[in-house]
Amino acid sequence: MKNVPLIFLVSILFSSMSFAQTTPAPSAATGIDGVISVSPAHGGPTRIDESNSRPFANGAFNVQNESGTVASFTTDDQGHFQVSVPPGHYTVSLKDRKGGVGRFGPFDVDVVAGQITKVQWTCDSGMR
Repeated sequence: MKNVPLIFLVSILFSSMSFAQTTPAPSAATGIDGVISVSPAHGGPTRIDESNSRPFANGAFNVQNESGTVASFTTDDQGHFQVSVPPGHYTVSLKDRKGGVGRFGPFDVDVVAGQITKVQWTCDSGMR
């Protein structure tokens, strides 16, 4: 009879430890992850041993929906970016573009709740 309270305490201790080790699942990220390149990378004909595109390094872009700009990002040296935005339809464009040669968006993208939408976009440098 003396062992009953001890067994009871041990079972409570183990059950409380199992509750303490339970952690909620992290919330899923929602946004856009991608790479932006620019092509052609140089004027004139392309040689067999060289690429005709290059990463769009350090490019600043706006992410907009029907309400206006909701986020912005800058690509890294490899043209990669990642931005968190809520689910919805977005247009991504080069920030502060004032005209000139080339096409640097807009790019359309749909973002789904709980998912990272992967994209790979190519800008037209305008070189020929």
